[in-house]
Amino acid sequence: MIRREFLRILTVSGALTVLPTDEAEALTEGVRRGMPADFTRMNSHLWQVYQLARSKGSVYPVVRDQLATLNEALAGNRGGTRPLLNAAADLFQLAGEVAFDGSRYSDAAASYSLAAAVSKDAKAYDLWACALVRHAYVDMSEQHYRQAAQMLGAAERLASRGDSNLSTRHWVASVQAEAYAGLGDLAACERAMDQAETVRELTAESVNGGWLRFDGARLAEERGSRYVQLGRLDLAEDALKDALEQTALASGQSYRRRGAVLTDLAAIGAKRRDPEQVVAYGREAISLARASASGYVARRLRDLCDEFGPLSRDHRVAELGAEIATLSTP
Repeated sequence: MIRREFLRILTVSGALTVLPTDEAEALTEGVRRGMPADFTRMNSHLWQVYQLARSKGSVYPVVRDQLATLNEALAGNRGGTRPLLNAAADLFQLAGEVAFDGSRYSDAAASYSLAAAVSKDAKAYDLWACALVRHAYVDMSEQHYRQAAQMLGAAERLASRGDSNLSTRHWVASVQAEAYAGLGDLAACERAMDQAETVRELTAESVNGGWLRFDGARLAEERGSRYVQLGRLDLAEDALKDALEQTALASGQSYRRRGAVLTDLAAIGAKRRDPEQVVAYGREAISLARASASGYVARRLRDLCDEFGPLSRDHRVAELGAEIATLSTP
């Protein structure tokens, strides 16, 4: 099952352009035999597929089967425990990402908790910290910003024990900025964002393209989103328009990113009582949400509706709200 699904999903995503068929088959055979290095390599390819996939949920079947096989390998303790634990912590984070994008928060939280527990057993501090960061996103999606800040404080302490050449601590700071914005603390938010900006001083080896991808490429959109939360609309709009240009230049994998930026720009229009801005950006975001089947973008658009206020009486905004209501969550 893993071999068939893995080869199918690689073919559909186009990832086989960098992974020849015979190599993919050898890799799946190594996974079947429980080889730690092959688990790690397959995880890396699965993260690539996840990023390329327009619909993130399409990755779930092979992630599920890969987890089952990893569990069997761990039970048999084949090939050494720590490498397998690292591979499991990595894969649980990917499973959580798929669940989170589909708005299955309980599943996402469970996956991140398992990733954290396995990382702890492996004494893999960067993996552990990243699992806590992802768990904090679940808290923030439910507006539990204080709990998220506590989780991120623990992640910060773990990152300080990890590899200083990795961007883990910078990602922690970036997400802390979101929690501080949710708490209305502008000064703490800006301090955290400034700390996250220092990721630009690191080398290309500071990320691995899988469970750690924070390279500063999204800092403009993140800063803009934080300013929207804090009501600093002029600062937010400048940052978000820069981010929109960046996502326009990126490949198709940026559907979710671009949808989130467009939603933030629509939210600025709502706060300014500007129906034209709300509708222009909101409609484009809806189109991307439908094309990507992203529960994340759909959820952001539903939050946008809460900002409409008196604008709801405008027939164009009312029609936009009706379109948003039809968006399905995977």
